[in-house]
Formats: sequence, structure tokens, C-alpha cells
Amino acid sequence: MVSSANLDSQKLFKSLTQFPDFSKIKTWWLAYSGGVDSQVLLHLLSQLKPQYNLDVRAVYIDHGLQIESKQWQTHCEENCQAFNIPFQTFSVNAHAGQGESPEATARTARYAALSKLIKKNDCLLTAQHQDDQAETLLLQLFRGAGPAGLAAMPFYTSFSQGWHVRPLLHFSQKQIMNYARQNQLQWVEDPSNKNNKYDRNF
Repeated sequence: MVSSANLDSQKLFKSLTQFPDFSKIKTWWLAYSGGVDSQVLLHLLSQLKPQYNLDVRAVYIDHGLQIESKQWQTHCEENCQAFNIPFQTFSVNAHAGQGESPEATARTARYAALSKLIKKNDCLLTAQHQDDQAETLLLQLFRGAGPAGLAAMPFYTSFSQGWHVRPLLHFSQKQIMNYARQNQLQWVEDPSNKNNKYDRNF
């Protein structure tokens, strides 16, 4: 169910605490691309970090697919420095081979890199939201997935040696954009998000 209220740090904290192992997590790793969704999540986490003494860190994955990727990395690093959040980056080979899906190849490379970070009592945070959930369902229908394939993205799941949580999953893209504008956040725009050759954009 989507919350109708404005997004703020306390609502994010409430979302995080719905994860059953919340109290056991030692380190929260944000998968930080610099796009508006992860930019908002970083900003929210930067408020929770001192308030609740959370060990929050961010990681940027350079897929090597866009010439702007190094600029995006610099944007992410500078934002993390401003918020006093440790930052690191990985470069991966996300170029799809013949007959391979570019989206799937990039996703596989990204999560393979992220899995190396997540140890016991660590949690990966990603910024998927309610609209992403709807898009995923439509994509699965488009591809003719059966009942198992139509399952929604989970709020939390085991990942590597720890966990993966999507704390914005019950918030809409509109709420995220409103928060970004109200707080005058700056984010990067990936031109591939407007390329209709990718199934999700189409």
C-alpha cells in the first residue's frame, strides 16, 4: 500500500524497522547511482545516521556503458563527502554479448559486485519504489511469465551473506520527486532511461 503522506526521514526509519532483523544490522550499504531515487535515499539516510547511530556507507557501480559515468561517480563521491558517508566504487564489465539483454547483463554485473560487500549482519539498500514495482509486473506480463514470475519485488530478501532491503518500495515516484524538489537536491540523469530499446522504458 502506498503512503499518501509526504516522504521524510522518520517515515523512512519506520520503513526500515519493518525489516525483522533491523536491530542486528551493523552496516547499511546504499547502492548509490546518483539518480533521483538513490539521491533521495542518501539524503534521508544522512539524517538518520547521526540520529540513530547507523553505520551507513554508499557504493557506486560504474557499468562502463555511458561516457558520463566518471562524472556521475564524482557527483556521488562529493555528495557522500558532504554528508559524511563513506564512499567507494566498483567498475564492472556490463557490456551485453550477442543475444543478451543489456538490462539483465548490467543488473547481473551490478549485483555480483555488490555481493562482495555484503557480509554477515550487513544490509544492501536499493531505491526501488512503488512505480518500479508496477513496471516490473507489466514487464513480466509482457514476457508471458507464469504465476511465479509475477511475484512482486520483496521488501526484503537474503543477499550474499546478509540482506537486501528496499525501504522506498511503498512510496511513489511522485513522493520521491516532491521530496527531491522540496530539499533542492541535485541528481544525475542517465540518458538510457529514455531509450525505448530497453523493455522497461518501452
